[in-house]
Amino acid sequence: MAADNPRKRSRTGKRRRGPIVLACITAAVLVACQANPSPAPGPPASGIADGKLGHVFVINLENKSYAKVWGADSPAPYLSKTLRDQGVLLTEYYAIGHASLPNYIAQLSGQGPNPVTSSDCHTYVTVTVTGTAGPGQVQGSGCVYPDSVPTLAGQLSAAGKSWKGYMEDMGTPCRHPEIGAKDPNQNASSETQYATRHNPFVYFTAITSSPECQENVVDFSSLAGDLTSLDTTPNLSYISPDLCNDGHDDPCHDGSKGGLPRADAWLKKHVPDILASAAFKKDGILVITFDEAKGKESAASSLPGGAGGGRVGALVLSPHIKGGTTSQRAYNHYSLLGSIEDIFGLPYLGYAAAPGLNRFSTDVYTNRS
Repeated sequence: MAADNPRKRSRTGKRRRGPIVLACITAAVLVACQANPSPAPGPPASGIADGKLGHVFVINLENKSYAKVWGADSPAPYLSKTLRDQGVLLTEYYAIGHASLPNYIAQLSGQGPNPVTSSDCHTYVTVTVTGTAGPGQVQGSGCVYPDSVPTLAGQLSAAGKSWKGYMEDMGTPCRHPEIGAKDPNQNASSETQYATRHNPFVYFTAITSSPECQENVVDFSSLAGDLTSLDTTPNLSYISPDLCNDGHDDPCHDGSKGGLPRADAWLKKHVPDILASAAFKKDGILVITFDEAKGKESAASSLPGGAGGGRVGALVLSPHIKGGTTSQRAYNHYSLLGSIEDIFGLPYLGYAAAPGLNRFSTDVYTNRS
């Protein structure tokens, strides 16, 4: 695992103040900084339950199409029926691409796919920056972004908000390969079912070079303890189950049944703890979605940033949402990033700032009481 440098705390640490985008101090970094010199501000979102949301939970599952998950014969009854009755179903929610990593990176930074992220980064290489493009895009190839590229995590830290990534079966905090090395966690093994590519935090040098990576990118087992009080629950809890429990593998490495039924069982075990937590009851919102669809479902091609990963749908639960409701507005993973930024009053990063991109509003926040 790559070593981190504690002296670089200011890049994402809570001591940091001032602009989200870091100062450009080398020619290469200058190019990347120019990609997003002034992130678009997040305007007050009229549908956010009068600003009362303060704790966001995101759970990403793997490789399932909308029809498979939400159809009448869904093999995930807890998600598609029990939880469905408690939240709003986003029927036109789309993934970005047909590999895992671009979808996770989209949710955390608003950056679009490049050739290496679109192949799931089998070798952990830095992004070679060749130019910039709007909105806030770094052009080039590679998967580890320079520390000039801003992230939602850095935004939250700079705003005095807390965040954690909870990665099931990761074990060691902030686990990632050395730069230039092959990723040993592309497939499940007898030792671990952790997938690096489902952990977007470790693809940004601004995070991995900070002590916050060791402190905040932790094994999923830490979540239960953090949920026990309002003070220990982060403002953002980003949750990735392992390769068996996220529905990716079927059968799982040990030969047991995987796929959507396994993911549904995992949700049934852990989601009640989130919904019962003081943070969720006070001002929480939980989003459950999938990184990409399996197969070639129709895509809403007009969505800013694209919808090449197919229709996956998303379920959103909150005290500020009326259960059993539906929204047919078009969304994608960039919409999720922008919606989280709205909740915390943060500037929009990357494609989250794209003109015409929908973000959660009164179609989602249906219970204004």
